[in-house]
Amino acid sequence: MTSVLVVQLDDTDPPGKLAEWLADAGADIVLAQPYREPLPSGDYAAVVCLGGPMGANDVLEHPWLADVRKLLSSCVAKKTPLLAVCLGAQLLAVATGGVVEVGANGPEVGGGLVAKRDVGWADPLFADLPMMPDVVQFHHDAVTRLPVDAALLASATRYPNQAFRVGPVGYGIQFHIETTPEMVLAWAANAPESAAWAKPGEFEPERLAELHADVEEAWRPFVERFMRLARGDLAAAETSRPTLPLI
Repeated sequence: MTSVLVVQLDDTDPPGKLAEWLADAGADIVLAQPYREPLPSGDYAAVVCLGGPMGANDVLEHPWLADVRKLLSSCVAKKTPLLAVCLGAQLLAVATGGVVEVGANGPEVGGGLVAKRDVGWADPLFADLPMMPDVVQFHHDAVTRLPVDAALLASATRYPNQAFRVGPVGYGIQFHIETTPEMVLAWAANAPESAAWAKPGEFEPERLAELHADVEEAWRPFVERFMRLARGDLAAAETSRPTLPLI
C-alpha cells in the first residue's frame, strides 16, 4: 500500500469517488480535515487536496488555509506527487506565485469539457486522456495567472487555466472529478445563485448519471497513473527547457 494524505477542506466536498479510485489503485488513505484539527505531520508518498466554498485568499476568515498553502508549496519543493482539485488547485497556484480572483465571466457550473494543450500530450498523467475529457465544474473564482514556469495542461473557453503542473509532479485541476450526483445536487441546493448559471437540465438525474459515468471513464485511469507516479513506477514529467547553444 502507498500512503496518500487526502486533505479535505470542507464537509461539503468529501473525497467521494476519488477515495474509491485511489484505494483501488493501492492507496492507504490518511484523511485530514484542517478546518477541524491541524494537518498531520509525517512523510507521504502523495498528497491530494480537495475543494471547498471559501476562496484561496480567505486566510483571515480561515487561518488554517495558510497551513494548507505551506503543505502544497512543500510538495512542489520536495517533489511529492500532488493532485489539487478546484480550491486545492487555486491554493496551489497562490502558494507558488500565481493569482486567483473572482471569475470575471461568472460561475462555471455543471458538466463541461476541457481541451488538452500541447504540453498535455507529453505529460505522464495527461497524455492518455481523451482530447476533450468530461469534467464537473462548480466554481466562481479562477486562476487568472499561473505560477511562473507552470505548464498549462488543459483549457476551456470561459476560463483558460483549467489544469496545470508546477514542477515535475505538482498538478492542479480547476474542475472536479471526485463528485457524485448527490454531491452536485447538494452544492446546487446550497448555492442557487451559482447553480442558475448551469445549462437547463444539467441537474436532472439522467444527465448527472451520464456525466459521472463519462467522468469516471476518463479520470479513473488518470488516478491510477497518479498512483503509479506516487509509487515511482511512472517517470515524472520532464521540466527542463531547451536552451540555445552558446556561441
